Amino acid sequence: MAPRTLTTSHAGQGMVTAPHALASEAGLRILQEGGNAIEAMVAAAATIAVVYPHMNSIGGDGFWLISRAGTPPIAIDACGSAARKATLAYYADKKLNAIPARGPFAANTVAGTVAGWGAALAVSQEMGGRMPLARLLEDAIARAEQGITVSESQAALTTSKLGELALQPGFAQSYLVGGRPPACGETMRFPALARALRQLAAKGTQDFYRGELARSIAADLARCGAPLTSEDFASYEAKQVAPLSITTGVGQLYNMPPPTQGLASLLILAQFDRLKVAQGESFDHIHGLIEATKQAFLLRDRYIGDPASMTTDVTAFLSDIRVQALVNRIDRRKALPWPQPAAPGDTIWMGAIDATGTAVSFIQSTFFEFGSGVVLPESGIIWQNRGASFSLEPGSPRTLAPGRKPFHTLNPAMAHLSDGRCMVYGTMGGEGQPQTQSAVFTRHVYFDQDLQDAITAPRWLLGRTWGEDKVNLRLENRFDPALVAALRQAGHDVELIEPYSNTMGHAGAITRAPDGQLKGASDPRSDGAALGY
Repeated sequence: MAPRTLTTSHAGQGMVTAPHALASEAGLRILQEGGNAIEAMVAAAATIAVVYPHMNSIGGDGFWLISRAGTPPIAIDACGSAARKATLAYYADKKLNAIPARGPFAANTVAGTVAGWGAALAVSQEMGGRMPLARLLEDAIARAEQGITVSESQAALTTSKLGELALQPGFAQSYLVGGRPPACGETMRFPALARALRQLAAKGTQDFYRGELARSIAADLARCGAPLTSEDFASYEAKQVAPLSITTGVGQLYNMPPPTQGLASLLILAQFDRLKVAQGESFDHIHGLIEATKQAFLLRDRYIGDPASMTTDVTAFLSDIRVQALVNRIDRRKALPWPQPAAPGDTIWMGAIDATGTAVSFIQSTFFEFGSGVVLPESGIIWQNRGASFSLEPGSPRTLAPGRKPFHTLNPAMAHLSDGRCMVYGTMGGEGQPQTQSAVFTRHVYFDQDLQDAITAPRWLLGRTWGEDKVNLRLENRFDPALVAALRQAGHDVELIEPYSNTMGHAGAITRAPDGQLKGASDPRSDGAALGY
């Protein structure tokens, strides 16, 4: 993929960053019209679900961190729960020993992201937000009706995953052109999705769960053979939850609690803070983050699942003693043998900060590219396959059971830095999310790298993403050859891949200084933009 040349964006009033420029534009217009960062994010979230359909959908889940200037953030968990019919016996009756990654049996959890929009807008109203939902959805509706220009990544992923997707209910009719994958630059229209968005605009987000739209969704899911019913939707609500937090030498860091891997993201940075690395892009920097990732992932994979089913309070792992114990297991010169089990992912992250300092870090996902592949004919909604991350083996927090929440790789990040800045940052990319977060954050905060340069710089990935089976350490081939050689000598199983690879995810970030000055960046690996005014 040819890189785009991007520079850090600067603004004094408000800023939005997203992995598709049209989503950034939709959010920016809301800020310019007097909306706040939450309202801007809803507009961007709806728009990106239309223009980047391979990455996310209103048939997926979402997570929010929202902070008013100078105050700790609140978190919104908009993770859908498993259907009442989704039991171990249900899959055993179908002779399945694992939940399929695609198809109706993978569409076994409620989509929570629209409920998350509603919960976030309730917070917005408490802060004085008055922008009507109909206005927030205007851009998304217009794009769905008038057509989107197919991106390079949509064309490529539709082609590469065609064998898994082409026969799934509704997919070919909505996302193929005459039975073939669309070409980059072609126009695609989504009239059914536009009608669903118009219904939400007229009736509100609750209609997705307890109204006419809910009945349509449930009927379509039943016709294709998915286990979800209208009762599953009617009982669902997004919830405000307490974010996880940890104090480091550079400030207070925040992320999402279970069922997300937010704990891992915080533990990686907390360990790195204690390593006291002096030089960015050095062996100590990259090796230190990779080894901290391994320690964090071992804990994550042992304990994180549905929060109601977990027996361990994960906040205990953020104590000074527990973090130091992880650091003590890191060999500063040698790699811990790997792999461990890994999980794929497909997601978008977006951020916004407004003139009052209200900051939002938001993530929305369908899990795999195009989720389950199931597209509902009446509403045009792509349904997620997040429930494929459940286990059919009894006895763990990730074991499938009705009402349980699946493990999520999603984790939007936020930091209140010691110098007074607020930073929202994140990425898509499954296992790569906490790793890319750590790369961007340490480069910019610890080693003073320009924000855009910190995102553009070469990245690495330990473990799987994008549905791949590889679990080794992959590095974009722009790293210093001497560093690559040192990593290999230390025992890392290094594979060099193409530069600016989509495998490394699509990152973004915004910072706000105490004087209100904003800086933003997006990823040259995406079609995004950081836009401000």
